Amino acid sequence: MSNNKPSINAERLWRRLMQMAQIGATEAGGCNRQALTDEDAAGRALFMTWCKDAGCDIRLDAIGNIFARRPGRDASAAPVMTGSHLDTQPTGGKFDGIYGVLAGLEVVETLNDHGIETDHPVEVVVWTNEEGSRFDTAMMGSAVWSGAMPLAKAYQLKDLQGTSVESELQRIGQLGPDLPRQPVHAAFELHIEQGPILETENLEVGVVTGVQHMCRYRIKICGQETHAGPSPMSLRRDPMMAVSQILGELYQLADKHAPDSRVTIGYIHAEPGSPNTVPGEVVFTADLRHPDGEQYQTMLAQCESSVAMACEAFNLEGEAGLIWEAPGVSFDCECIAAVKKAVENRQYPAKEMISGAGHDACNIAAVAPISMIFIPCEGGLSHNEAENIRPDHATAGANILLDAILERSLAQPG
Repeated sequence: MSNNKPSINAERLWRRLMQMAQIGATEAGGCNRQALTDEDAAGRALFMTWCKDAGCDIRLDAIGNIFARRPGRDASAAPVMTGSHLDTQPTGGKFDGIYGVLAGLEVVETLNDHGIETDHPVEVVVWTNEEGSRFDTAMMGSAVWSGAMPLAKAYQLKDLQGTSVESELQRIGQLGPDLPRQPVHAAFELHIEQGPILETENLEVGVVTGVQHMCRYRIKICGQETHAGPSPMSLRRDPMMAVSQILGELYQLADKHAPDSRVTIGYIHAEPGSPNTVPGEVVFTADLRHPDGEQYQTMLAQCESSVAMACEAFNLEGEAGLIWEAPGVSFDCECIAAVKKAVENRQYPAKEMISGAGHDACNIAAVAPISMIFIPCEGGLSHNEAENIRPDHATAGANILLDAILERSLAQPG
């Protein structure tokens, strides 16, 4: 361990994680604290109380993002930012997002405990509706802040009961003024990995250099409904025959571009959905991901080609519609270097890696220098009430965050 820098208060960080987990706690040990619900409002209020007690200045913006600032020596300097989100999935865990927020607050508390002044302010952020479970746009708050999503469009989003984002922000008292985005000197997002790589390789920290390219297709194959008994296989126009060929080719595609490729078939629906009727239509989704841009584009082209060739082979009509795409993101070199330096000083087992999931950091990267830090989660499990992390891993990640923030918030020599 490095002897010339402070370490975070591990007990305080863990205690606060457990206190936050009580808000919206589920019987199975997880959390249901969806965006802009009463539970989310309670979690936000607790966080802001802790921040005020730590001497932070707090402001809300027009989409309800919370900014808690610890002043620096230079009041005019752009802040070093850190944070994540407090909202959860309906059957979410205690740590996804929450860990990054409370670790950021713990950095502020540690700086206070040791009487350390930074040149740049340090700002802890809670981004609104990262999960997108109640209002169907993930990473909404950071998208509005970065300019990727118009504020008016976000306000109009509604949940299943028809309640809008704007009305809920007003109801829970989290609607701030529409102010211009302020510059950011550097930013870091600390997060659980949400995958099994670090745990499998017995590592404590992931130095995240970017986020992979990802997209989702909605593939529709149309044929002709007919009775399952009298219809010979060779005379059918059965969409499922094409689907079976396409799925095999997609998984072969994943093998071809392994080990970094990802292919997921998350939804399949056949109409009319009768056991003794050849379907007239099958719709399914294909989620494709890869960190390398050239290989990613090759995968997309081959997916579309597979659909076209299968439809021709079985005399069917079909289309592969690209319904969502998030281009890959490369994080800032100086922020990555600050994390790598911290890892080397602390001597934590670590590796560089690409994130397989999207995060608020993706939106922030478009307008500010940022990188991410991962710690392992048990079994790679997330978006699940059984989601869990080890306290020593929580401490390691927060110490890396502390060192990286110190590296970027103190004036550089010369």
